[in-house]
Amino acid sequence: MANKSASKKDIRQSEKRRVANKARRTFVRTCIKNVDASISSGVKESAFAALKTFEKQGMKAASKGIFHKKTIARKISRLYHKIKNLAS
Repeated sequence: MANKSASKKDIRQSEKRRVANKARRTFVRTCIKNVDASISSGVKESAFAALKTFEKQGMKAASKGIFHKKTIARKISRLYHKIKNLAS
């Protein structure tokens, strides 16, 4: 256990950040699942709307360092490709 007040504060801050990061990471993963579900249902408009939500939240998470920027970009690219193939 930390003895100094600054160390105790660091522990409190890191725990608060950990919880916030976990919540954002979970939300982004849920957005990916929503896009996949929309693609599976075959409705292009709802899939595209879900993808836009994921794109915004994913890049926001990447800018905060929760995910790597290229990881989110790769996932967005693959989902766009799936939606594009949905029409044909």
